[in-house]
Amino acid sequence: MANSCQICWYRENNKRTPPPAPMEENNSLVYGLEFQARALASQQAESNDVRFFVATQSLKPNNQLHVVDLNEDSSALQSRIFAHPYGEVWRLAASPHDPRLLASCYSLLKGTQVTMQTALLSLPESLEPKDGEQEFLAFEQVETLATDAYGSEIRTTEFHPTDANQLACVVDGKVVLFARAEAATRVVAEINAKNVPKFTSGRWSHFHQGNQFITLHDCSVRSYDVRDPNHVVWCIEEAHSQLVRDLDCNPNKQCHIVTGGDDGVLKVWDFRNTKEHVFARSDHHHWIWSVRFNTYHDQLILSSGSDGKVLLTCAGSVSSEAPEAGTGDVGGGGGSSGGVTEQVLGSTAEGPREHLADGLLQTFDQHEDSVYGVEWSTADPWMFASLSYDGRMIISKVPKQYKYQILL
Repeated sequence: MANSCQICWYRENNKRTPPPAPMEENNSLVYGLEFQARALASQQAESNDVRFFVATQSLKPNNQLHVVDLNEDSSALQSRIFAHPYGEVWRLAASPHDPRLLASCYSLLKGTQVTMQTALLSLPESLEPKDGEQEFLAFEQVETLATDAYGSEIRTTEFHPTDANQLACVVDGKVVLFARAEAATRVVAEINAKNVPKFTSGRWSHFHQGNQFITLHDCSVRSYDVRDPNHVVWCIEEAHSQLVRDLDCNPNKQCHIVTGGDDGVLKVWDFRNTKEHVFARSDHHHWIWSVRFNTYHDQLILSSGSDGKVLLTCAGSVSSEAPEAGTGDVGGGGGSSGGVTEQVLGSTAEGPREHLADGLLQTFDQHEDSVYGVEWSTADPWMFASLSYDGRMIISKVPKQYKYQILL
């Protein structure tokens, strides 16, 4: 049965609160889940639909995966709900090659031991319910990856950015590389971190033909060449004063990554010179859980944290669209009272033009709990979703004044 946002909104509020108003330029839409959640992903393989995936983290064996679509004409949300009985979901990743393929990392109880597994979930070709189908839809195929021999703590499973048959799974202090085949997905290589703590997370590098995998461990960032698993290509020691939680690669500028950590600082790095960051902001008041570059306008960076806030930051001076001359808060900290007051001037054929100045652009504070995930839409570069632990996903837009400053 296809469920609308209105149904889920009523469930969350015991049918006493009306559903949200249609989405205006600076308004947001709220999608409520019945259970706690921390796993959020944006559809990557197709760019026509604004679609997000969100999965629940319930101790009971009734977890769910929600496929949430936004109809931009009517500003209405529509969802289809799949049963995820395998365990409580900690992380989701969407394939950039197959719009129906997801990777789920989840925990489950085996005897008296809590362990983690990861599985590839294939959605059916049609998301419309079949005649006689139960309340929840079923996946077309579920393939559990063989990770038991490598550890019990799975941080993430990541699809390769260009090779549809490659996967990487971060398990304890290892990165296990898988190759997909018709018969089964099999292990082809292993990166073993020596003399370092367990990995916090990891991500494929968008650079160097996808031959590098970037890992986070403790306060540091390391990149490994998957063709030579023992070779550390580059390393940023003490990237943050506390644990590094997340990273993202700038899709439009070579060698730039962004990191966020428990020190509440967002940092942009050029890993050709790992001694010093090129941009930093300290606008969060607690741990940063997620950081994301905008796919098209990489001066825009989203971050979310345990302070219950989602922040939109401009790092224009170190972006692919950097003006020839400019000022801004590069390499320094920043307050969180926010807003951008200074103007950076570039030049066009018509004369000087205004650019967004570096700094905090907007604070989105509609969440009431820790915000574990934030993701840009691949269909609309001005739209993004954020997910807090209380099961509230909010779809928001970049305020129009910043949009027009970038485009005009």
